[in-house]
Amino acid sequence: MRIAMWSGPRNLSTAMMYAFASRPKTAVIDEPFYAAYLSKTGLKHPMRDEIVASQPTDPNRVAEMLVGSGPQDCAIFYQKHMAQHMIEGVPRDWMSSVRNVFLIRHPARVVASFSAKYADPTADDLGFLQQLDLFHHVRAFDNKPLVIDSTDIRRNPEDMLRKLCDALGLSWESVMLNWSSGGHAADGVWAKHWYGAVHASTGFAKAEGPLPRLSGRQRVLMEKTMPIYEELEQFKI
Repeated sequence: MRIAMWSGPRNLSTAMMYAFASRPKTAVIDEPFYAAYLSKTGLKHPMRDEIVASQPTDPNRVAEMLVGSGPQDCAIFYQKHMAQHMIEGVPRDWMSSVRNVFLIRHPARVVASFSAKYADPTADDLGFLQQLDLFHHVRAFDNKPLVIDSTDIRRNPEDMLRKLCDALGLSWESVMLNWSSGGHAADGVWAKHWYGAVHASTGFAKAEGPLPRLSGRQRVLMEKTMPIYEELEQFKI
């Protein structure tokens, strides 16, 4: 089984990748279109040169790999994707050959967390617009794409991961609740900039507290993306 998990940044996506990596006979890949995205857009992300050098920059080559023979002896191939990487020129036809899941998070939390690592983000940086577009794309061939909320996962990791596994037709594996600290061999080279908190963890963080209070440009950005979150939220498991 190939699972494509679509989210924006700061959405619990790395912890979810670690959870699946803990399963037996499961391979994971970390944001395989990142180098292609940076190459096409010219964006100056942190560690840009290292990222571009670490992955194929031809998105068609990446897509072929995602639906190819897959890692040897692995029944599951879990793919962590950033929705904002799926710009014009990045193929989507391969998506009908994988199980697509959409990982969402309240915009106030995303804006606050991403802004701490990346100055003055835009809506395009956060992936909400692209995530909704991908959701509608998937609905053309799958009437009920899976949606899961990071807040629900942190509130009760076992319950939500059981529900997700059931929806995917997978057995429940309790090992998904824990992983070794210090990162994973599949981490992208950008991990040292973005993954500090999850590298220090051995499992999902506790339930989130009150929503952060935003002002100025951050609040405008949250208000712009909130309707998208609310639309996707209606479909969550």
